[in-house]
Amino acid sequence: MSAEANTPSRRPVRRNRVNWQDIALRAALPLLAVAIALAVGAILLLLLGANPISAYASMVTGVFGSLSGFTQSFVKATPLLLVGLGICIAFRASVINIGAEGQIILGAVMGTWFALVFRTWPGWLLLPSTLIIGFLAGAAWGFVPGVLKARLGVNEILSTVMMNVIALQLMNLLLRGPLMDPAGVTAGTFLAQSERLPEQVWLFRPEWLRQTQLHAGALIAILMAVVVYIFLWRTTIGYRIRAVGLNPDASRYAGIPVPFYQALSLTLAGGFAGLAGIVEVLGIHHRLLEGITSGYGFSGIVAALFGGLHPLGALPASWLFGSLLVGADKMQRAVQVPSALIDTLLGLVVLLVVGSQRWSKRWAEQRQIAAETARREAKAAAGGQEGQV
Repeated sequence: MSAEANTPSRRPVRRNRVNWQDIALRAALPLLAVAIALAVGAILLLLLGANPISAYASMVTGVFGSLSGFTQSFVKATPLLLVGLGICIAFRASVINIGAEGQIILGAVMGTWFALVFRTWPGWLLLPSTLIIGFLAGAAWGFVPGVLKARLGVNEILSTVMMNVIALQLMNLLLRGPLMDPAGVTAGTFLAQSERLPEQVWLFRPEWLRQTQLHAGALIAILMAVVVYIFLWRTTIGYRIRAVGLNPDASRYAGIPVPFYQALSLTLAGGFAGLAGIVEVLGIHHRLLEGITSGYGFSGIVAALFGGLHPLGALPASWLFGSLLVGADKMQRAVQVPSALIDTLLGLVVLLVVGSQRWSKRWAEQRQIAAETARREAKAAAGGQEGQV
């Protein structure tokens, strides 16, 4: 036999090449979805007798036309990001947290109570303690549906929604009772708001941004996004949470207590929502008010989905959605359209963008399956030719 026959054939090593077509498609689809949503919105504006060009121009200038508008987009994005981080953790464990509204309320209520009771503490101690109390209060409110699901199999969607109502009524009761501002009682106004918090617990606001509402809570939210990313992708607990979400049966077979990690995920999701609530109080209002949530508990879910349920993806998604909220508010005032149209436009943008991401993922999976099938057929054909030789 020749030396060539004894020498093993060297096949070229296949390297994973960057599929620029897939990358371009994934980048273009969200932009196309936004364009379609804006086109549908333009038709609705025309039906209402408004000029779409003027309306969209006012939306852009509402965000980028002034320092106040630009910073306001970050203010809106801060609670959205914090809530969205909790949603990312919950969804990774294959549980759904619809109770962020109630968890925001509990974080704001307990944080406000703590700051008022211990107002004599120095700021370096009172501020972080108040933030921790807000986180723990929200976590406790998320722990209840987590335990109900883990121990009794109660659907977390139903339990979290019902706990939203309980939290809302509890806040209303306290704001008209123990937490009502004594100054309002003395003046006879009886406003449903708490006493103003001591200044040493307010979140820092730079001197050159005093005329805006931007505060240090935005930095806290960004830091928490990095922490959640490290937690989910660089720790054993995070790995187990993701494993539970990907395949609960396989995780259970591997010895991972699935109910425990689902309850833990709901607890952590509640904690981040509670942190969003107390940050909103300490950074903007400096007192507890009715309507403190502003719908952030539900909008945060949208921001998390917008970011692909990834903590780092939630960063730009929260800012984008916050910008849409600011711009839509300016557009409503500029062209005098009903608020229902603004909600419809935002819903269209979210629905189409999230749907485009889902479609893009399915298309990539189908392409991968087709490529794998073609590779196997080519390998089988090559094996058949070798057998014939």
